[in-house]
Amino acid sequence: MTARVQAPADVRATATVHRSRADWLLAVAMPVGPAAVAVLRYVLPYYGLDGSSEMVAEAAQQPGSQSAVLWLGFVAVLTLVPGVIAAARLSRAAAPRLTGGALALVVPGYLSLGGILYSDQVLWSAAHAGVDPGVTAAMLDNVHPSVDIAIGVFVVGHVVGTVLLGLALLKSRRMPAWSGWALVVSQPLHFVATVILGSPTVDLVAWSLTALAMAMAALALLRDPPGSD
Repeated sequence: MTARVQAPADVRATATVHRSRADWLLAVAMPVGPAAVAVLRYVLPYYGLDGSSEMVAEAAQQPGSQSAVLWLGFVAVLTLVPGVIAAARLSRAAAPRLTGGALALVVPGYLSLGGILYSDQVLWSAAHAGVDPGVTAAMLDNVHPSVDIAIGVFVVGHVVGTVLLGLALLKSRRMPAWSGWALVVSQPLHFVATVILGSPTVDLVAWSLTALAMAMAALALLRDPPGSD
C-alpha cells in the first residue's frame, strides 16, 4: 500500500509566489510593448513612405532619435508577443475561434518586427561610421527579400490580428467594452496615420490606444484568481 505524499506547505507557497510573479511579468509586458512602439513611431526621424535617400538624410540629422528607435524596438520585440498571448487567456474560453485567428496573425506579425528593424540598424550604423549617404541608400534599396516578406507579415498580422483580438475580448466581457473597442480601432487608425495621413501624432494616439486597451486587459488578468482563465 503506497502512502500519499503531500508537498510541504512552504513548497506549495513558493509555487504560488512563482505563479504570481509570472502573472505580474506578463501583465507588465501587455501595455509596455505597444507603449514602446507608440513612442518609437513618434520619435522616428523619417516617416510614412519616405524614399531611401530621405530616410538616410533624416536619420543622419537625428542620430539620438534613431538610436532611441532601436532601443524601443528591442523592448517591443521582447514584450509584444508575450503580451498578446497573455491577453488571449482572457478571451479563449468565450471566443476560441476569434482568439485563435488573432494569435495566428498577430504573433507572426510581431515576431517579424525584428526583421524590419534591420533598416533602422543600417541607418544608425552607417551614420555613426560616416558611410557615404548614397551607399547607405543603395543598401536600403537592395535588402534581402526576407525583409520585404517580414514587412508584409507584420502589417497584415498586427493590424488584422489586433482587430480580431479586440473583438474576442469584447465577446469575453472580461474587460470594459470601451477598452475592447479601443483595441479594435487602434491599429486601423495606425494604418491610416502611416499610409494616408503621414501623421506621427495620430500614430502616437493609435498605438497609445493599443497600450491603454492592453493595460485594461492586464488589470482584468490580475483580478482573476489563479487558474480561472
